[in-house]
Amino acid sequence: MHAQVLYEQRPADSAWIQTRPLPGARLRLFCFPFAGGSAGSFMPWFAKLAPSIQLCAIQLPGRGARFGEPPLHDFAQLLEQLGQVIARHDDRPYAFFGHSLGALVAFELAHHCVRRGLASPRHLFVSASGAPRHRVGAPRYDLLSDGELLIKLRDYAGTPPEVLSNQELMALLLPAIRADFALLSRYRYQQRPRLDVPISVLAGHDDAHVGEETLHDWQTETRAGCELHGFEGGHFFAFEQPDPVLELVRRRLGVAKTVS
Repeated sequence: MHAQVLYEQRPADSAWIQTRPLPGARLRLFCFPFAGGSAGSFMPWFAKLAPSIQLCAIQLPGRGARFGEPPLHDFAQLLEQLGQVIARHDDRPYAFFGHSLGALVAFELAHHCVRRGLASPRHLFVSASGAPRHRVGAPRYDLLSDGELLIKLRDYAGTPPEVLSNQELMALLLPAIRADFALLSRYRYQQRPRLDVPISVLAGHDDAHVGEETLHDWQTETRAGCELHGFEGGHFFAFEQPDPVLELVRRRLGVAKTVS
């Protein structure tokens, strides 16, 4: 008897995608993590979306199973590599979900797919992020000292206190976190034709890091409709209380909740 397969990836994408086999899924949901985050943040969602939606959590270099790889600092290089991954998964409709930095990556990757003539995502979910036109002059958190960067991470409240207080562990994690903040600080918004992709904007009512005025301008990025949805919680509301978020995802993708 063969061992049970827990994760299904094509060999070329085994580093980039964490998922599980769902041969009957109607579509794939590619999820892009926040700065310093990993694919593991999304894996608890898998059972809540199955069997109609196959969650494909993106694992960037420098974390998780890719800890030994140097993290990426260049946005164009990141998009080029992710575009190749998406191109190899065009046998099924798909959507993007990105949180914070991941929202920006998902948005730019959707434009990359248009430029390269790839299939476009059916839907774009952008969470905890103002519209990309407001991403101007992002703070250079990547240049802070270790102590200053730890203070910023505590302020975002997305890293468990016991992890932040573990100096040896944080010394290992900080290079990837710095790289992600470098991606944000080097991002340059470009005016382009609007996407023909519906956008759902998700925001925490108590998120002090995303101004409400920056959320509404997401509507200028699509011709296919844009809706703003508020949720209880702060910057990491999507992981603290995922059920209402995933209910919105299912509803927008036209997939009914499975009763277990």
